[in-house]
Amino acid sequence: MTALLKNTADRAKMPTSVLGRNGPIVSRLALGSMTFGAETDEAEAHRQLDMFVDHGGTLIDTADVYSDGVSEKIIGHWGKSRGGLGDLLIATKGRFSPPPGSHGASRRALVRSVDASLRRLQVEAIDLYFVHGWDPHTDVSETLATLSDLVTSGKVHHTGWSNVAGWQLQRIVSTAQAQGFPLPVALQPQYSLLDRGIELEVLPCALENGVGVTPWSPLGGGWLTGKYHADAKPTGATRLGEDPDRGVEAYDLRNTPRTHAILEALEMVAARRDRPMSHVAIAWLLARPGVASVLLGARTAEQLEGNLAAADLQLGADDLAVLTEASAPGLPPYPYRFLQDWSQMDIWRTLGL
Repeated sequence: MTALLKNTADRAKMPTSVLGRNGPIVSRLALGSMTFGAETDEAEAHRQLDMFVDHGGTLIDTADVYSDGVSEKIIGHWGKSRGGLGDLLIATKGRFSPPPGSHGASRRALVRSVDASLRRLQVEAIDLYFVHGWDPHTDVSETLATLSDLVTSGKVHHTGWSNVAGWQLQRIVSTAQAQGFPLPVALQPQYSLLDRGIELEVLPCALENGVGVTPWSPLGGGWLTGKYHADAKPTGATRLGEDPDRGVEAYDLRNTPRTHAILEALEMVAARRDRPMSHVAIAWLLARPGVASVLLGARTAEQLEGNLAAADLQLGADDLAVLTEASAPGLPPYPYRFLQDWSQMDIWRTLGL
């Protein structure tokens, strides 16, 4: 029995979901590899990959810009050592590392990015290829035509988009429908109890068009584990300890009364269920409409193992209601609250806004 077949036979069960309306079947928890080659060296990354597969995970997510391609190389080396990656689904992204003279989502850039990713990953095809963000300098028709050609050539199986606004996602879908290009099956946005901004436009658009959601930062950069506090700026070997000003997860940005009200509710539900706060935060996200698979990123295999244990937690209606109410971001007065008051739109009630 080859190493690949042995790993497949020994794999534990994990819940699965169809990605969007027409996408592949994926594990409900996915492995994000942004730390590979940065906070996580190759040996530790291989430990994480082994552990993820042993727990029944099937979707591994990376990008060409993660450690300047080193993340993809690490996954490629691991895949070769186990006899291949054919029993798993590999997602990667392109957009932010174009060759000189090209815009990020142009034909020239994406074709080269895909070829480079294939070499680093040591695979013949990418199962799920994300455009990593909107490119205002490239007509979306050019990007979609390029993705269509990559699918036709067999280099890419399915496509998705990451970090887009609602109107951008609808333009992508509408253009693909009008011109006969493959429709995106996946959307990868930031989404968690701390950041529910996609619920205004992006998530309703995804639901309307049958696009599956694979959120990143489900624990809000560590906030939803309960390790950060209002009166103590983080220090030490944590994401915010090493960089308290880290992008959207920055300590001062999120150290607010709303954040701590959410943490209080999360801690209460976690105590009631006798589970870590991180498990409850992940379970809430898995229960949201349209969410197919949640990306877990970790520095160490021990951190990953703790979060993988969230796969079997299903929250009851009361627990979900407590968390949804505590984290509700509210609606801007116009047009959203105006429209809600006027028509009581069902989709917003479904999302708990």
